[in-house]
Amino acid sequence: MVESPAVVRLPIGTLAPHPPIAGAYTTLDQKKRFVDAIFDDTAQDYDRVERWLSLGSGAWYRGKALARAGLKPGMSVADVAVGTGLVAGAALKIIGPGGRIVGIDPSVNMMSYARERLGIQTATGTAESLPLENSSVDFLSMGYALRHVESLNGALGEFHRVLKPGGRVCILEITRPRTALGRALLRVYLGTLCRAVGLFRRLAPRTPELWSYYWETIDKCTPPDKVIEALKAAGFTNVRRNVVGAVFSEYTGL
Repeated sequence: MVESPAVVRLPIGTLAPHPPIAGAYTTLDQKKRFVDAIFDDTAQDYDRVERWLSLGSGAWYRGKALARAGLKPGMSVADVAVGTGLVAGAALKIIGPGGRIVGIDPSVNMMSYARERLGIQTATGTAESLPLENSSVDFLSMGYALRHVESLNGALGEFHRVLKPGGRVCILEITRPRTALGRALLRVYLGTLCRAVGLFRRLAPRTPELWSYYWETIDKCTPPDKVIEALKAAGFTNVRRNVVGAVFSEYTGL
């Protein structure tokens, strides 16, 4: 492990995951401040709302997806945008005591939940500037956070840098439904269920705002073929996209 490098200005030609979200931010600097703050402010609710949204199946699905991507016992793992540790927890069950995992996230509050619940090593950092040595991990995972990076090509280039030769990447994402009906249903589902949780549990003031922002980033996110192109451009081979339930995308590559 090395100290986290300073955040650098992104070069011309940066591929953003989506255009600016109206009412949230208009520049990259504003985006970073907005995303860091909203995740810090809602960390206490994240796991509870996620369990309701996934109907309790999230942990099962994450484990299956990681296994499909090639995660095996004894591997070293970097879980980027670790959040409260939902993906990292599934990875721990697979890698076992012979493996090791480090969770990386810019949100200190989110990471504290992962560290306390799982007992894993954590480090503050962004996807575009990982606090890891070159060729230092066997497997890199990112769960539902590619929409929140500032630069797709910057993040994927970093992923390639820190993976060992033959290392594997697994990016889990929610993809915009193809039909207008599907988009309407997902938008209503995310907004309505979050409000329903609030009827039974006291939520942080910004929790509904977070899930509304989630929908906006899903709706406006760059399409899957562009993500696949960006993975290949970063140097990954055998790039694939597995789709589950029409909206859950698993991007993998070597």
